Formats: sequence, C-alpha cells, structure tokens
Amino acid sequence: MTEAGPDPNEPVRSIRAPVHLEYHFMPGRASSRFLRGVEQGRLLGQRCPQCAKVYVPPRGACAACGVPTDEEVEVADRGTVTTFCVVNVPFHGQKIKLPYVSATILLDGADIGLFHLLQEVDAEKVHMGMRVEAVWAPPEQRKPTLESILHFRPSGEPDADYETYKDHV
Repeated sequence: MTEAGPDPNEPVRSIRAPVHLEYHFMPGRASSRFLRGVEQGRLLGQRCPQCAKVYVPPRGACAACGVPTDEEVEVADRGTVTTFCVVNVPFHGQKIKLPYVSATILLDGADIGLFHLLQEVDAEKVHMGMRVEAVWAPPEQRKPTLESILHFRPSGEPDADYETYKDHV
C-alpha cells in the first residue's frame, strides 16, 4: 500500500459481500398432499402406474416413464442410510453443532431417497446401510414442512444388506 492508496497492480485478496436469498416455493398438488401428510405425521408418496416406483416426496409424474403418478402410497418413517456427508465447515447462522451428518435415507416402501439430518449418533459411527427412524416434532408444533421431522436417528435395527439398497447409492 502506498501513501496514495492501495497498489493498483496488487491483486485483491478478499471482499466482503453479504448475500440474502429469499425463496417462495409453490408446491403444487402432489407436494401439497405430501406436506399436509407430514403435518399429520405421515409420509406419503406416489406410485408410477408403469414401473411401480414409489416417489417420496411425490413429484406428480414418474421421472423414468414420464407418466402421471396418481396412486398415493404411505411409507414408513424409517429406512436405510444410502449415502451421507459429514459436515465440518462452520457457516454464518449455523444452529447445529459441528460435525453433523446430512444423509440420503431410503424410506421403507420408497424407491427414491429422502435427504435429511441424521443426529443422536457420533458422525464417525454413521455408515451406509445404517437403519434409522424419524424423530418427529410434537403434533402441536408440526407444520406442512420437512422441519416437522426434526431429524433421523439410528433405530437400533441390524444394518440393511447392501443388496437391498445398492441401486440407490
């Protein structure tokens, strides 16, 4: 830096740029029914009439077949960890103690994994095939949002056999 100010030939090393993003999500019919189910403590999906895959959350159409999915299916609030990520990087506004785990959970009865938090277990003990269950907010605190499921935790069941979830990794 010179007396006249910063050297114009010196690269800028960092800048502070506060960012605020606000999203307004319009869920549509299939997602609305799913979110109302979550508010009631139920997990609802939709089955494809051609390939029979069950989508949770439902999308209103099968991604593979391209046909509407009208048949509603209730699935269990427990499942198998298929993939996961241990988060060790702090960020502004963070409310969860590091490290924490984000996991893809293949719910029993579903064919598409659901992404959610996995807690009540040390991050280094999380593994593929771990059986988990939902921890729900009390009924009076539930809203039509996935935040009504506080997190998932180990269910105490034996691990799932790899063959049962290998196509979902």
